[in-house]
Amino acid sequence: MDRIDTMRAFVHVVQEGSFTRAAERLDTSPQLVSKYVSHLEQRLGARLLNRTTRRIHLTEAGRRYHQGALQVLSDLDDVESQLGDLHTEAQGVLRISAPVSFAMHHLPPLLSAFKQAHPAVDIDLQLNDRKVDIVEEGFDIALRIGHLKSSSLIAKRIAPVRLVLCASPDYLEQHGTPKHPEDLLYHHYLHYSYMDMESVQPLQKSLLAISNEKRAMVSNNGDVLVETAIAGAGIALQPTFISGAAIRAGKLRIILPDYEPEPLGLYAVYAHRQLLASKVRSFIDFIDGFFGEPPYWDRFR
Repeated sequence: MDRIDTMRAFVHVVQEGSFTRAAERLDTSPQLVSKYVSHLEQRLGARLLNRTTRRIHLTEAGRRYHQGALQVLSDLDDVESQLGDLHTEAQGVLRISAPVSFAMHHLPPLLSAFKQAHPAVDIDLQLNDRKVDIVEEGFDIALRIGHLKSSSLIAKRIAPVRLVLCASPDYLEQHGTPKHPEDLLYHHYLHYSYMDMESVQPLQKSLLAISNEKRAMVSNNGDVLVETAIAGAGIALQPTFISGAAIRAGKLRIILPDYEPEPLGLYAVYAHRQLLASKVRSFIDFIDGFFGEPPYWDRFR
């Protein structure tokens, strides 16, 4: 039996949870799928699945083989898709979801250049800071910022996202410059309401200690908070893709650099690799490396 066929049959059984549904996906019979899996187990000399009348369960060997098989099949699909792309022009409507501030600051040049390279692709860009359901809402790609947790989606890391505490020179002259995170308790803090507090160590404890009553301002938009910080109203913790221009211009200064959180990531997220449309693959390839390394918004000198 062909190794790829047996591997693909096993992966579909695990994904579907039954031989019958796997056979439907593969357009074959449950008996043949069972034969594939049995042959695979015999060849490997290990039981991969424990079967009951209602469910199947992966063994330890099955879990390890499944992880490797997913990668092999994914790589194979990538190679075949890339070869297919040589003969298929990227076309159609590409639906993209992106965070509001990042899109406003940095997507127009990217999308303009992408359109010039792929004129047959039309862009439908929807801006939203909430986490959209790509499949349910019909998006081809979602740009997301953060530390992504494991899921069934594919995530391509595009660029690091640096978070910095910053304030205007006038504010710091009037109120002093914090030397330690605990000093933030005595300052006016401009709080981003969507901030994932688990991602801002070692500042988390001090920022959580700032009660709602002590916050100078709360907003769900980073641009507003950065402009408010420029105006001298307080200290903001914001990504450099928003605050970088003001930092370069001297309108804001970075404070507590020794306590800067680990960078987040900008990711392009999409549903699957199998039969990936040329318009999606073209965009993923185009955005990869577009912003530079380090990204241009982090070049302060």
